[in-house]
Amino acid sequence: MFLDILRQFWTSTGFSALTIKEVVMIGIASGLLYLAIKKGYEPYLLIPIAFGMLLTNLPLGGLMAEPVKEIVKDPVTGQMVYKTKEVGGLLYYLYQGTKLGIYPPIIFLCVGAMTDFGPLIANPRSLLLGAAAQFGIFFTFIGAKFLGFTGPEAASIGIIGGADGPTALYLTTRLAPHLLGAIAVAAYSYMALVPIIQPPIMRLLTTEQERKVKMQQLRPVSKKEKIIFPIVVATFSILLLPSSAPLLGMLMFGNLIRESGVVERLSNTAQNALSNIITIFLGLTVGATAKADSFIDITTIKIIVLGLIAFSIGTAAGVLFGKIMYKVSGGKVNPLIGAAGVSAVPMAARVVQKVGQEENPSNFLLMHAMGPNVAGVIGSAIAAGVLLMFFGS
Repeated sequence: MFLDILRQFWTSTGFSALTIKEVVMIGIASGLLYLAIKKGYEPYLLIPIAFGMLLTNLPLGGLMAEPVKEIVKDPVTGQMVYKTKEVGGLLYYLYQGTKLGIYPPIIFLCVGAMTDFGPLIANPRSLLLGAAAQFGIFFTFIGAKFLGFTGPEAASIGIIGGADGPTALYLTTRLAPHLLGAIAVAAYSYMALVPIIQPPIMRLLTTEQERKVKMQQLRPVSKKEKIIFPIVVATFSILLLPSSAPLLGMLMFGNLIRESGVVERLSNTAQNALSNIITIFLGLTVGATAKADSFIDITTIKIIVLGLIAFSIGTAAGVLFGKIMYKVSGGKVNPLIGAAGVSAVPMAARVVQKVGQEENPSNFLLMHAMGPNVAGVIGSAIAAGVLLMFFGS
């Protein structure tokens, strides 16, 4: 009798259902938590994602369980209707904001409210660096097609090269939702690892003399220019590429409420409370899509490798275009700022500042790097819009 009770208790625990794959996923989640907490690699992103991954791979928890429905006869109308027999898990319902493409545009709104487009307005040439850094997206798209992925799948994988998590999520939910877990983890992991991945590429492609270049201070940008900018960009870009409206529209709206100066409460909410809430929900639910059964396979490995290639090529393309601008300007442009063309804001710009100061302690490249950095945000949204236009249903 006692043994039967113990046996029954054991089978009711998650330990009895734990598989090797789930143990591996728990180990991966723990590794990401270590990088976030101990090493400080983008903890605001990695901690929710890693903990969501941990929760979804603990058996019998049911946090991502779908609701169970049955067909019953309505006693009033006599028609057969669906009735919820069992409600879904907590994270399943929170995940609908990701699945339906709601969270990523809201994140873009928050990013817009936190972003100063002044450096880009002061130096419009930064747009070219932001555009060049998107080369990794299309190069990796071709590589993914070569490896046997479908067009929509290849587009979703390629967008990792933009180093923009919300954009990657938005495009993947539209084109290849079955790959969301792997693409989300790859995209956000590489965003968090920007300080590790980018510096070796930047040093490899530039000379010591180029890295030491000091750039002239940017011109002051008027408030009128900052107010007009989001209106003009939103209008022109969305008319040109309507599929970019959810991302670019929210990005520019967020920036407008920041720069208008008359809705401070809205701006503060977007920059702080709303951003933090959506980051928690998005991170937890994105991590929760990385279930052991669907995550640990050869497809995931291919996606993670292709994602690294995409991000690396995007960084390299930005730096190489920066070298072209260095030559054309007669040595006045530091090519390192090209690395900030990927849209990991403001991480990539900080990396440029750090690498530049290592070569020349009196060098301050942060504001110069912010131009390509915010241009990269716009560029990745436009690239997503182009891919969605071609491969969206």
